Amino acid sequence: MADVETAPEPTRSPTGAPLVELRGVDKHFGELHVLKSIDLTVARGEVVVIIGPSGSGKSTLCRTINRLETIDSGTITIDGRQLPEEGRELARLRAEVGMVFQSFNLFAHKTVLENVTLGPIKAKGEKKATAKARALELLDRVGVANQAEKLPAQLSGGQQQRVAIARALAMGPKVMLFDEPTSALDPEMINEVLDVMVGLARDGMTMLVVTHEMGFARRAAHRVVFMDAGEIVEEADPEAFFTAPTSARARDFLSKILTH
Repeated sequence: MADVETAPEPTRSPTGAPLVELRGVDKHFGELHVLKSIDLTVARGEVVVIIGPSGSGKSTLCRTINRLETIDSGTITIDGRQLPEEGRELARLRAEVGMVFQSFNLFAHKTVLENVTLGPIKAKGEKKATAKARALELLDRVGVANQAEKLPAQLSGGQQQRVAIARALAMGPKVMLFDEPTSALDPEMINEVLDVMVGLARDGMTMLVVTHEMGFARRAAHRVVFMDAGEIVEEADPEAFFTAPTSARARDFLSKILTH
């Protein structure tokens, strides 16, 4: 776990205009009620970190925002447009919502460069030369430009996850979703990925991040959302949340995970 005492780094202030809105969102897996009347707004330029115990609904919430998980009731809007159920409109809206998973999900038989250019060429119709130039810029931004011609299996886990971030950015998303992006990494690789994410936050990227990395929440978040048992229990800025959580459930959670 990253050091929770790391001094916060300045990030751009969100504009206040809603970019992602969830209203009354419910989700069941059979008899299990995993999301309970979720109301959440993420402003343009805001970094929201979602934390909570395992099984609290964090990843499911993240995955509903680009409809990798359907919802049973409620509404989700991206930049003022309600999330379509299927078809071309859903594909177009998904292109505006980048997602980075726990597992890297790179195409094993394609080079790093091919992994990053595939989406812009196939989904957006970009010319190969344009997509390649942009991909090389992004790979440089995440610190793996020198790996462009390698296959994913030739990279470390941290390098693969940074390629996955570059691949998501190549689509020009309005918002980036991160679902436990460091959970599959060895400890020495975690910071190299978190540093890239902190850089995105500083540059004003709208981000919703599900993570157990409290140090990242302290450094980069504008707001921390604490979930438990499918509910949003508490929301606060990082300083307030980590120093004076208002709910007993959040206090209990922090007492178990923070080292003193």
